Amino acid sequence: MKIKTILIANRGEIAVRVIKTARTMGIATVAVYAEDDRQSPHVRLADRAFSLGEGALKETYLNVEKLLRIAQQSGADAIHPGYGFLSENANFCEAVEKAGIVFIGPTAESIRLMGDKIGSKVAVEKYQVPMIPGYHGSRQDSDFLAGEARKIGYPVLIKASAGGGGKGMRIVHSDGEFAEALSGAKSEAARAFGNDAVLLEKYVTQPRHIEVQVMSDTHGTHLHLFERECSIQRRYQKIIEETPAP
Repeated sequence: MKIKTILIANRGEIAVRVIKTARTMGIATVAVYAEDDRQSPHVRLADRAFSLGEGALKETYLNVEKLLRIAQQSGADAIHPGYGFLSENANFCEAVEKAGIVFIGPTAESIRLMGDKIGSKVAVEKYQVPMIPGYHGSRQDSDFLAGEARKIGYPVLIKASAGGGGKGMRIVHSDGEFAEALSGAKSEAARAFGNDAVLLEKYVTQPRHIEVQVMSDTHGTHLHLFERECSIQRRYQKIIEETPAP
């Protein structure tokens, strides 16, 4: 189908960039805004803008019911989630598609898979993709995981399967530290993501963090956007990304 109108379920810089690109493609745009953002640039730049009302994020930019109602009211053919907010929410993706609207982004299946590090590793393992030595099975009892850590060899990284941002991660240097580190990682993961499952990886002490962005469309076209150097970090959060990698 030919997309004629896009609703951008986001705000700020990303919404402005989507609006400018859509305009060059001859596609109309619909902005949404919380009342505090009424004077924001994305509201002025879009062809039309609709208020999400006042309140916390869950009542505005994260309110799926409101976003879908505005999309249908405005006649939008597609929704672009931008980044953050609902962009990695598989349930939102499914709700958009169920409403007969195109979700500009990954499928719900892909979002769920990439949000689960254990599931992701199991998936790529089938294609013999090289991985850091570790354990990413379903058993989660402490004694078993401690045994797996010994097999891997210290130092070991305990990593939450869900979420990101460095939450639920602990570096363990010896057997004596493992039980406490595992308990801390699981507790933090449960609080942050509602899921305390973890995986283990051999900790690489002097790594380079290199990423490659890959994009695919529904017509079978696949491309990559080269590599990005993301090694400069603080508390597992990337501070600077540089491309091409030096």
